[in-house]
Formats: sequence, structure tokens, C-alpha cells
Amino acid sequence: MTCSHCVGFVTEELETLPGVESVRVDLPTGMVALVTDGPLDAAAVRTAVEAAGYEVEE
Repeated sequence: MTCSHCVGFVTEELETLPGVESVRVDLPTGMVALVTDGPLDAAAVRTAVEAAGYEVEE
């Protein structure tokens, strides 16, 4: 991610996932923090990020 628009696209997608209460992105590092109210499906997270046009690095 390189700009606030990128952050917005990723945040929008991740906020649609069941159980996600909030999303926080650190633009300089590209790190994303999710606050959830239970377990989160890693595959769903990857799919949401890819739907926003980005890749997940592990």
C-alpha cells in the first residue's frame, strides 16, 4: 500500500468480514491490525485483501 486510498480499499474489504470490529493500517510499514470478537478465517482475510487488489505477505 502506498497511499491513503489504498488503506481505504483494504479497510473497506476487511470490515465486511464477520467478527471484524475494527481495522487499523500502518501505511509506512504496510502492516494491518484487525480487532475481532472471535476467531477469524485466515483464508477470508486473504480473499478480502486480494479483492481490494493487494497481496498478503506472511
